Amino acid sequence: MINPTSLSGKLAIDVKDMNELRQAAKANSPEALKTAATQFEALFMNMMLKSMREATPQDGMFDSEQTRMYTSMLDQQLSQTMASRGIGLADALFRQLSGKVGNAAVPGTEGVSPSSLDPAAAGVSRSSSSQPAHIRDFRERLEPHAEEASRATGIPAKFMLGQAALESGWGRREIKGADGSTSHNLFGIKATGGWKGKVVEATTTEYVNGTPQTKVEKFRAYDSYADAFRDYANLLRSNPRYESVLANGQDVEGFAQGLQRAGYATDPNYAAKLTRIIKQSLSA
Repeated sequence: MINPTSLSGKLAIDVKDMNELRQAAKANSPEALKTAATQFEALFMNMMLKSMREATPQDGMFDSEQTRMYTSMLDQQLSQTMASRGIGLADALFRQLSGKVGNAAVPGTEGVSPSSLDPAAAGVSRSSSSQPAHIRDFRERLEPHAEEASRATGIPAKFMLGQAALESGWGRREIKGADGSTSHNLFGIKATGGWKGKVVEATTTEYVNGTPQTKVEKFRAYDSYADAFRDYANLLRSNPRYESVLANGQDVEGFAQGLQRAGYATDPNYAAKLTRIIKQSLSA
């Protein structure tokens, strides 16, 4: 078995050390993974320093093979010191390697914001086992309802989960009533037309000619998330505006762009945000 401490004191800059690092990364020990990630960061830092040295003229009166050798040794030690303090690369590698010990983990996104912002702004692994708790909880609570809506519309459940995540900030910015109770409205559907059910008022951001404006609007309220998904599915099936959405429901870009063209949201970046969430957080 690879001993993590046997690597921690090395500079990790020689090619012969790479195989040992790979073996450490394959070990199921968090300590070994952390050590391997730190060594790779040191290697990266040393390569960066070397590139900087090579870009600097070295024909001065104090330059010689001996001084260059000592400079190289100094750069090796400096890169190790910088890696031990961390620039963030080792932590990112550790998270990536940790996700691959049991299940494959692919970088994805996380974030919490209203639909006018972008919940996919920060990086997070797609693997549900390595996602933040609020994203895992969101998916676990709502996936059965999304599957039911998928059977009714033919649209993949993950597409609808992605839209619910965008509209509600992964459930953290649900529309609430004046008393603080949730409306269960995950899709930002307004109480317009022939809506006869419960209503809540909330502040929202609408884009008028590309300019965001804050408004108070009336939104539909439901008794449960199951009702919210059923109403959303019914809206897509019954409103002619969304015919192209259903027709392109198997394609991420087609689904997202179809919603934007149909006027589901006024945010000019709505389709891009929705596409990114579905691809980066819900495709595993």
